[in-house]
Amino acid sequence: MKNIGRTARLLALTAAALVASNAVAAPSPTAVELAQQGKDLGWWIVEDITTEIGPRQAATEAEAAARVWAVRRLKEMGFQNVREEKFTMPTWVRGDEQASLVGPFHPQKLAIAALGNSASTGPKGIEGEIAYFASFDALQAAPDTMVKGKIVFVDHQMAPTQDGSGYGYYGRGRFTGPNVAAKKGAMAIVIRSIGTDNHRNPHTGVTNFDAGVKPIPAAALSNPDADQLVRQWERAQAMRQAGGREEPLRMKLLLTPRDLGQQTSGNVIAEVPGSDPAASPVIIACHLDSWDLGTGAIDDAAGCGIIAAAAKYVMMADQPRRTIRILWAGAEEVGVFGGKAYFDAHGKEKHAVALESDFGADRVWRIDFRLPDSAKPIADRVADAVTPFGVVRGRQPANGGADIGALVAAGVPAIDLAQDGTRYFDLHHTPDDTLDKIDPVQLRQNVAVWTATLAILANSSDAELP
Repeated sequence: MKNIGRTARLLALTAAALVASNAVAAPSPTAVELAQQGKDLGWWIVEDITTEIGPRQAATEAEAAARVWAVRRLKEMGFQNVREEKFTMPTWVRGDEQASLVGPFHPQKLAIAALGNSASTGPKGIEGEIAYFASFDALQAAPDTMVKGKIVFVDHQMAPTQDGSGYGYYGRGRFTGPNVAAKKGAMAIVIRSIGTDNHRNPHTGVTNFDAGVKPIPAAALSNPDADQLVRQWERAQAMRQAGGREEPLRMKLLLTPRDLGQQTSGNVIAEVPGSDPAASPVIIACHLDSWDLGTGAIDDAAGCGIIAAAAKYVMMADQPRRTIRILWAGAEEVGVFGGKAYFDAHGKEKHAVALESDFGADRVWRIDFRLPDSAKPIADRVADAVTPFGVVRGRQPANGGADIGALVAAGVPAIDLAQDGTRYFDLHHTPDDTLDKIDPVQLRQNVAVWTATLAILANSSDAELP
């Protein structure tokens, strides 16, 4: 079916389900059976948006085109109440990006990418001495005199983990490192990419500056280029100590991003209406936007494909008791603006439970719950339902995810279907975030696990899930 248009694909999928449900003496297939028979609905969504739209940076024309695409696609899939909910947000876009080590050794170019909200160096660029710090903590502890007027480099090699737990620790270099360096008087800051690969692909991502702190140019080096910088810095230090050259390690840096002011972004919402209008809905989320370096396949077109496919299979099996609300959020990458806008518009509504898919497309391996004690029986049912797919029950509370974070913080119950993140940060926020990196078999497992979970939650009673 690879060359069939998307409408024909959906019609063929629906027809196959009808044939199965009308077979003589055969019971209607369950949602999970439909997911296992359908195979590639999630893949088609990811393939189409990455092919037809590509990169979808927040509040740009590309993201606007993605919302138009999303409304059309969700309507074609048979979802109801499909709409855009727009909001405005500050917008930053990338410009020219160049970096070179220029002394004391022969000049060498580096692979670099500006961080979101970076300031500009101006069109002529800047040159300065590098101040090396082994970690974010070392930068934070350093006296201002070690930093002022220099280009700070923060070195922190992130290691891969199945649950991605290193991101919070190593990510501080990107999340707040530029703000710390700016307050200490740095000319600019360059960090080792927050990533686990060894390709010459820098990892972008957003950074933020406190109110009253003047932003400075901020960028990330690819891991091999960070290694080269470290070797040159160590060699320059050794030469100094041996009484050789006194010239410090220096860098030329050119970054010309632009601040476009307030621009329009938006969320796309769709629903599977429940049979009981009084029952609170189940909300499932992903984010539609991506960074601009790749096509946003794993981050987060995959999540949108997974949740929409699961909702479609539940809808095809039978009308659920609870409404399933699909949130394809906008502008997550640059500050979770879509999640905040959804909470502002809908936070006072009662939600039964919230789930999000935003960690790539590799297989779900663990399930975590943040549910009231009264919901233990349904947690047990869900855990049992996903066990056949190789999913184990975790012992920690669910976090929820960025786009539903405000809901969870306000007390909405949450479930995490945790994906294997061992290779996620090889690709995250890089030019390598493309469709070919998705394993269709693992993507299908995600859809099946989500379908099994969603079918139980959407048909739960008020006693099971208030």
